[in-house]
Amino acid sequence: LPAGTRVAPDALVDRVTALEDRLARLEQRTSRDQLTLVVFSGELDRLLAAFVIATGAAAFGMKVAMFFTFWGTASLKKSGRQGQGKTLVERMFGWLLRGGLRRCKLSRLDMLGLGRRMMRREMARKNVADLPELIETAADLGVQIRVCEMSLTLMGIRREELIDYPHMEFCGVAGMLDHAGDSNATLFI
Repeated sequence: LPAGTRVAPDALVDRVTALEDRLARLEQRTSRDQLTLVVFSGELDRLLAAFVIATGAAAFGMKVAMFFTFWGTASLKKSGRQGQGKTLVERMFGWLLRGGLRRCKLSRLDMLGLGRRMMRREMARKNVADLPELIETAADLGVQIRVCEMSLTLMGIRREELIDYPHMEFCGVAGMLDHAGDSNATLFI
């Protein structure tokens, strides 16, 4: 209201009550105990970071959802043969994105796999959890994995080609946005 505007006491009470109700709804919507991670990358170091953050947040009692899209989706493929009956382009994606957590490259200094082997050796030497262990811990802590249906369709990946994970769902961007809208933090990795 402009300065100097006179408002009837009843109208002012109604206005304050409406603002209090609106504030209460906003406070309920944003949970301080919810985190969304958008996992776009399928590179080993970035996947490690995503799962370390997810398991750490879940260990502190936060509700965590990881939305895997594009190359992140491909990283969830099981190793081994791909499904039958695919188009040429889908088969090419399958050949280029062979899947398997052991095949994930480093984002930098992969050096034809040498950097990856050095990283894994150093992690084992220093008793740092590897990616399969972090995924298992995430499952134990109830971390949700939501897989982008559009990415599956685009890359010709079938649901049965993905790793077994107890808290895996399939959704579109609306499902991710629904969770992210209720989160106090959303990270893009």
